[in-house]
Amino acid sequence: MEIKPFLGYRYNTQKITNLNDVVAPPYDVIDETLQDELYARHPNNVVRLILNKISPIDSEADNRYTRSAGILAQWKNEKIIVQEKKPAIYVYHQIFEIAGQQHIRKGFMCVCRAVPFGYGMVYPHEMTMNAPKLDRLMLTTACKMNFSQIFGLYPDDKNTIQQGLEKTIETKKIPFVEAVDHLGVIHRMWVVDDPEAVKAVVQGMESKPIFIADGHHRYETACNYRMQVDDMGLLTSDHPANYVLMVCVAMEDSGLFVLPTHRLFTGLPEFSSEEIKTKLGNYFTAENVGNSPDDAYQVWKRIEKEKRQDAIALYTAKDQKWLLTTITQSGREKMKETAIGHHPEWCELGVSLLHCLIIETLLENKNYPKPTYVHLVDEVITELKQGNYPLAALVMPATVEHIKSLSMLGDRMPAKSTYFYPKLIAGFVFNPLE
Repeated sequence: MEIKPFLGYRYNTQKITNLNDVVAPPYDVIDETLQDELYARHPNNVVRLILNKISPIDSEADNRYTRSAGILAQWKNEKIIVQEKKPAIYVYHQIFEIAGQQHIRKGFMCVCRAVPFGYGMVYPHEMTMNAPKLDRLMLTTACKMNFSQIFGLYPDDKNTIQQGLEKTIETKKIPFVEAVDHLGVIHRMWVVDDPEAVKAVVQGMESKPIFIADGHHRYETACNYRMQVDDMGLLTSDHPANYVLMVCVAMEDSGLFVLPTHRLFTGLPEFSSEEIKTKLGNYFTAENVGNSPDDAYQVWKRIEKEKRQDAIALYTAKDQKWLLTTITQSGREKMKETAIGHHPEWCELGVSLLHCLIIETLLENKNYPKPTYVHLVDEVITELKQGNYPLAALVMPATVEHIKSLSMLGDRMPAKSTYFYPKLIAGFVFNPLE
């Protein structure tokens, strides 16, 4: 894939002495409460760029996008953010804990040529929705800047590219900048502008595909923005709109973790566990494995131990029961009939079985509202105790291998099939598009 260094904008550390105050998670995980917290943390927090607040008196001339553009111009003018003097690639580490053990995920930031899916070497794995793409396109059009990185995975079984960068920052004693996010994840970044080191990365990536791990909407937005610039007759071969900001991580990196995304459903009938069993028929076995929301712990522990995509736990609020379901041969045949146009690998995913076969087909609910997505069993229990969800599901995440195989086949997983932890941080470096 074609990648290259770029002249990034970064916070001026002479004016912003603590990057903790100005960084933020990606826009799509910022709820109203966190948005308020980030606004209050510092007047130059990046949230004002990536997710400006909506006002009841917003107009075509004054809205969240025009305000972001105005703030960006002000920060440039006041040198709150300043541009690099030399094109660079940025080494990026994330230090975090899972189950009490510390891990480090290592990658690098660059710009990647924005080529529509199906026409190059960048592959998606999840479906996208129009509303988020329109939102990000309006922000990009107003600000002409990438504020957040796409998360891309590339194959490198010997981890040659990243190791070369690690050697560069060590031998040249390049200093790093650091920030700690709201979840306690430590983010570190090194600026690598050495021509030989950069050339090695660019050449090393030439033959490699990139699989989008996170940021599908932003990637498609980058392609749409490029077409928009082209339609205006402004696109040249070296125009920055040809590229999009990306973090590249080797698929073999030891710090790469995919966490589950559990589902809490509204807008469905209140089924009892026995009614669910009847609906599932001979397509799934269904075992009673819990009698309260709190039993989610032991249920999930069993699913994790079995490591089966088709092991799906369903909670019925009507009688507060947990069912552990596994697909039968009849269920597999039914899934093939139902999932027309999808590859066999897609039909084996837990999230595919849950949405396509269980919810939409067997429970006969095709137009249900978007579920509430949570990642921790604690969150599942808390939400269920509030009594707002007639049905919940614990489901295994898709794996990196699923992403690779289905992406190469051109098949996209259901939304929220993967959750790569931790999220990338916004506020370390921005990519100008003009």
